Amino acid sequence: MATYRDEGVVLRTMRLGEADRIVTLATPEHGKVRAVAKGIRKTKSRLGGRLEPLTHVTMICWRGRELDVVNQVEAIEHFKAIRGDLERVPVAMTMLEVVDQVALERHPMPEMFRMLVGALRTLEERPSPALLGSFLWKLLVMEGVGPSLDQCAVCGLEGELVAFDAGEGGFLCRSCRRGQAVGAETVSLIRQVLGGGLRAALDQPPSRAAAEAERLAMVATEYHLDRRVRSAHQGTEISTAGWQGWSNTSSPATRPPADAGAGATG
Repeated sequence: MATYRDEGVVLRTMRLGEADRIVTLATPEHGKVRAVAKGIRKTKSRLGGRLEPLTHVTMICWRGRELDVVNQVEAIEHFKAIRGDLERVPVAMTMLEVVDQVALERHPMPEMFRMLVGALRTLEERPSPALLGSFLWKLLVMEGVGPSLDQCAVCGLEGELVAFDAGEGGFLCRSCRRGQAVGAETVSLIRQVLGGGLRAALDQPPSRAAAEAERLAMVATEYHLDRRVRSAHQGTEISTAGWQGWSNTSSPATRPPADAGAGATG
């Protein structure tokens, strides 16, 4: 049986039999991987807590026809600060769920993987009110369904954009407006995120624009997926999850912000 080595982020797990689990991971070189972790639920399992959701690992797997098999695994990051904060957990789980939905099995996705790891590191070290919205908008661009921001998505007119309609593919002018009204500050923030200004966007304090940008990003994401993102709707609305009470004087991340947060700033 052929083996391969890769790193991954555990997206979710599912029980299999009395002692095993099926682990779903996002990996850079093998896309979404579904693998059996044999004996992981036994007390003395050497895999232990290394294959829990929200863990960044390096692994060796045997390739199978439908399910691979985990042979060795070592944890790189556990993201303990996220796990210990009930306000950050829904944000992280929303990212994992969305990646699980868009990733393809055995199709390399190095850019998406880097973006996911970068976003989790930012959430761990310097949470930002613009983080989840930025992650979702950049993921939509990566999927080829990013919003129209330079002109009205209906008539093509350049100028003030005052509404958003996911079905039309972006933001609309005053003449074509329908869907949800949008403030000028929100449009400006999304342009900043997608136009190379991610670092500055993540440094901004909580604002109505950041909350609105996140809400619209989720609307667009759910439209693209054609399903509800369950993690985003558990407990409070995601627009308030974790942002209240965060200091805007957080210490800077120890990793480069260009790769932190929502990935490349291009």
